[in-house]
Amino acid sequence: MGFLITILVVAAAAHYYLWRRLVRPVTRPGSRARRVAAWALAALPVPLLLTRLGERFGTGVEHVLAWPGYLWLAVMFYLVVFSLVMEIPRALAVLAVRQRERASGLASADAPPVAALAAPGASTAGSPAEIIGEERPDLTAGVEGAGGIDRRMFISRAATAIVGTGALATVGYGMATALGDPVIERVPIRLPRLDPRMSGLRIAVVSDIHLGPLTGRGHTERIVRMINGLQADVVTIVGDLVDGTVAELGPLAVPLKDLESRYGSYFVTGNHEYFTSGGPQQWIDELGSLGVRSLRNERVEIRHAGAVLDLAGVNDLGGTGIGDGPDFGKALAGRDAARPVVLLAHQPVQVATAAGHGVDLQLSGHTHGGQMAPFNAIVKLQQPVVSGLAQFPRSGGGETQLYVTRGAGFWGPPVRVGAPPEITLVELYT
Repeated sequence: MGFLITILVVAAAAHYYLWRRLVRPVTRPGSRARRVAAWALAALPVPLLLTRLGERFGTGVEHVLAWPGYLWLAVMFYLVVFSLVMEIPRALAVLAVRQRERASGLASADAPPVAALAAPGASTAGSPAEIIGEERPDLTAGVEGAGGIDRRMFISRAATAIVGTGALATVGYGMATALGDPVIERVPIRLPRLDPRMSGLRIAVVSDIHLGPLTGRGHTERIVRMINGLQADVVTIVGDLVDGTVAELGPLAVPLKDLESRYGSYFVTGNHEYFTSGGPQQWIDELGSLGVRSLRNERVEIRHAGAVLDLAGVNDLGGTGIGDGPDFGKALAGRDAARPVVLLAHQPVQVATAAGHGVDLQLSGHTHGGQMAPFNAIVKLQQPVVSGLAQFPRSGGGETQLYVTRGAGFWGPPVRVGAPPEITLVELYT
């Protein structure tokens, strides 16, 4: 509920800002256009609110309202971003108009008032000053007709047009990216402790598939088809598979039974599995029936060409509050320290603990690569890596490497800007 309240507060502030920047300056007080825009701005967030409530309480309304609700969230976000970008150009343009008005005012100080230009006895009703009320007329442009606008309103309307066009174009591009095929990232990684006989071992990594009200079975089928095309030795799903219960989304996960790999498919929980009503166990059982093994603070041995690698997995931090959090000791205790270990952990921030346990490579997701720039800058405040490969000092010497995949799906708006969806093929070398 706290998260929902935060969304409401932020959304209210964003809508007020948009009113101040995109509606009020471009419409006249009391005009029909202003009233319509005000009501529209008030109504547009309602589908999102109802969608979030439906997702939380399982009303079913989210399946109808999710698309308009989340699309408006994306449009609103980029309207705010482009409005902020336009603040300085807008301010400079208004300043230039003011300076011109002052200069014009000084030059025409001895000129008769505008009203005196009318014929003697003529009525001044319907004059620009009366029509636009509190808005200042452009005295430098002469007397305007009833439909005229002053330079300041022209600047505001031009800025609004730029903001609106930029936001809609960005969201359109982001939708095409999010709903298109994930990018295949081939990432060679050297592990000094890897037995040379295992050199070339291929691990397919996918995370943040986010099966939910905006995705269909085709979303899963495409991901499975692309992973199978990689001919991986191991397939790993690094959390945030779903945004709902097995009863709601079970049919969308069925294609996972067709995953192909030499040594099996593995899953670890993400924070969204703990948001699901009933918790993650229902999905752990469902995935087991589909041939995907969940690593619950445990590890398995991957034997290849006579050599052995440990593949471990820890629960997400989201399970800590219910006694189902990560347990690195349980997952890694008692293993042969001479052989390498690859760890599946949903959140990159878990790498600090992984390094303390001598992990060679951690595979994570969670960040979506920021999903919608400039969110990537905000993600950096919470996670050590937004996407890609990084190194961290390891306990006892050496380095723990961390690879963060951008995820194959999306959360919230079906929009990705600057962070295309990704399926990763990690190739291990000595």
